[in-house]
Amino acid sequence: MKKMVIALSLLMLMTSCVSKKQYAALEAKNKETQDLLNTCTVKLNTCLEEKAGLKASVDGLKEHNQTLISQSKDMTVLTTKGAENIEKALESIKEKDLKISRMQDALTKKDSVTLAVVTSLKSVVGLDDEDIEINVDKGVVFISISDKMLFKSGSYDVTDKAKGVLAKVAKVVNDKPDFECMVEGHTDNVPYNGNGVIIDNWDLSVKRSTSIIRVLSSQLGVNPAQLIAAGRSSYVPLVENNSAENRAKNRRTRIYVMPKIDQFYEMVEKEMKKQQP
Repeated sequence: MKKMVIALSLLMLMTSCVSKKQYAALEAKNKETQDLLNTCTVKLNTCLEEKAGLKASVDGLKEHNQTLISQSKDMTVLTTKGAENIEKALESIKEKDLKISRMQDALTKKDSVTLAVVTSLKSVVGLDDEDIEINVDKGVVFISISDKMLFKSGSYDVTDKAKGVLAKVAKVVNDKPDFECMVEGHTDNVPYNGNGVIIDNWDLSVKRSTSIIRVLSSQLGVNPAQLIAAGRSSYVPLVENNSAENRAKNRRTRIYVMPKIDQFYEMVEKEMKKQQP
């Protein structure tokens, strides 16, 4: 019992060695440390969240960067193809420009030849007779001769007066062996009432054409291979067939002097072949 009292006394003595003031200071220090720990914990959690966000951003940027790299490669391919297409387009334009230039040259040459033919015909045939017209229709030179100079009414026999004019036409055609001469007959709308092989105005217009062709070839030395016979009956009138004077104007023969059509097609075919790859 005595020993127990002594132990308790020693314990009380040791406890009384830590003052209340020191205890309070230690307690305050402990609270400060705890607050600091809590603050650090909060900041740590915040940093961890920011880290996760930054990592997501970095991953997104990496993915976007990869997409840009892929697009850049695609754009490079597209740019290369685009450049090739532009180059091909420019080549095609150059070829078309060349073709247009050649065709323009051909048209210029054709216009020059047409003018030369008109000049030749006018100088040879002359302009004294109102029944003879020399003109150009759609780039083709023609001589229009009234039927009263060429034929008697209702007939397809060429008059002697007409042969003088046809001789002048033959001279121009003979000077141009690369040209063709188409003789085109026209009538008025009065039905043909003659007898024999002629049935109607179609027959009469064509028969008058062939009669002139026979004079050109057999009597005036024009190469028959250069001659073409054609008849239009009354279906291409110059004026209305409503008077004797107008019907007389519509009864006519046109003689076209023109480049051979196969030569024109040959020229076009050559140009088309030049454009083929």
